[in-house]
Amino acid sequence: MESSSKGLLTQVNQLWNLLDDLAESNPESYKKFIQQQLKEGKQLCAAPEPQLCLQTRILKPKEKILFINLCQWKRIPVPQSTTHPIPLSVGRPEDMSETSDVYTVIDVAYNPDVLQAAEKDQVKKDQLIQMAMKCIEEQFQFTLSHFYHITKFKIKGSIQRMKQNLMRIQTDGTDLRENMRKELTLEQIRSSSVSNPDHFPQLLLPKDQVSDKKGCLIEEISSAEIQVDMERPAYELKIVADQNEKPLKMELKVELPGINSVSLCDLSVSQDDLLIEVSEKYRLHLNLPESVNTEMTTAKFIKEKATLIVTMPLVEQKSHKH
Repeated sequence: MESSSKGLLTQVNQLWNLLDDLAESNPESYKKFIQQQLKEGKQLCAAPEPQLCLQTRILKPKEKILFINLCQWKRIPVPQSTTHPIPLSVGRPEDMSETSDVYTVIDVAYNPDVLQAAEKDQVKKDQLIQMAMKCIEEQFQFTLSHFYHITKFKIKGSIQRMKQNLMRIQTDGTDLRENMRKELTLEQIRSSSVSNPDHFPQLLLPKDQVSDKKGCLIEEISSAEIQVDMERPAYELKIVADQNEKPLKMELKVELPGINSVSLCDLSVSQDDLLIEVSEKYRLHLNLPESVNTEMTTAKFIKEKATLIVTMPLVEQKSHKH
């Protein structure tokens, strides 16, 4: 033990000598090297921040309301390219209760650039949400309802709780120092100062080592995996009015070629949106232009035409007397 400590001390002294030499022989290169380490250290220590919260349901093993907090976190890498998998981190499920309501909260983090790119693109945003749900299902053996709505609040539960849940690893400084020691070798310093001053070794944790003792922190899910032949069917949505041109109801016709039974259709309707999933073949999510009466909504399937017709009476608007 004593000899290994002495060897380590010798290496540390050599390391500092090499850094001193680099500072004297190539101050610009030394400055870049230190700046790079500070930048990577700052990213590694950055905390996740809430972006949006969505509500859905766990169907199995036990039915329960689920809130998913989508967070941005600089520690999560960006995908290498548009064809590469998108990295994400999933926190542990936490059960909570307000009065008699019991629900589950799961925190999911993406790189900030990934979330910002999806902010203005509804299709990309839906894809990231579906990826998060798929990852949750696989990681915890849950079956989720893929019908969701984005809540008015950015996060369910406290920000402190979310940070503790996602940052549950690498909080011990000794672990960090151990990994720094592994990553920064004398050969790397020597080669960076001699052969290529612009290419610096990695002093802090490489991304693939940011991991839980029980398993990998960062999951990678390819966007190709999500689209399991789920195509958007052709549809027609129209508003039916009475003789005074007062809107009464909305009628949605959805063409589902190859489907011969209504039992294969999974329909969920809220006041302002609708989701149809059919036998892992079709998926249609629509934001409705008017508020509908969900209790009076009906659906019928015309087998000969393989067409689903959904009739949604509108919520009656109260007339205002002037």
